[in-house]
Amino acid sequence: MPSARFIKSAVHPHEYPPDRGLEIAIAGRSNAGKSSLINLMTGSRIAKVSGTPGKTRLLNFFEMNGGKYTLVDMPGYGFAARSGDEMHDWHQMVESYLASRQVLRGLLLVMDIRREWTKDEDMLKGFTDHRGLPMAVVLTKSDKLSRNEIQKAVAALKKKSSLNHVFVVSSLKKTGHVEFEEWLYENWVKPAL
Repeated sequence: MPSARFIKSAVHPHEYPPDRGLEIAIAGRSNAGKSSLINLMTGSRIAKVSGTPGKTRLLNFFEMNGGKYTLVDMPGYGFAARSGDEMHDWHQMVESYLASRQVLRGLLLVMDIRREWTKDEDMLKGFTDHRGLPMAVVLTKSDKLSRNEIQKAVAALKKKSSLNHVFVVSSLKKTGHVEFEEWLYENWVKPAL
């Protein structure tokens, strides 16, 4: 189980930690289960889990695995109750981070397995494609579906997104995360060390 330590929260580039080491960003729709996934990965409650969608409004930096890499929890997108100004601010914060961070090695997109791939996910994929960054999808809340429904959801997502790295995780049942974490370490962390 990786160790984790909260480093800081930030909005603007001048507030980010120094641009060194290795960072992996984690993004997803509001209430997709990003915080629960981070807590599952660390075996702690380091990320605040809220029943209120859109609670995370900042970039939250977590040192993982004794400093081997930094996980950056990005604010959730797609929360309808946000004003136009808040959506603009979110877009500007995320675009600025994804475009400017030299140590960023990839983006983990966290999605509720019951949701379909939309233009919002296409926008994030466009950011990563433009930067030449890899992207992987972590489907959460798999405990809500049958095994057959999970297989159909994964196949549909792979077809729609053209992404091959799709992982199925349940924070409630604590399943799928070990395989995902091993893949993450072997493919994104270890090569950059």
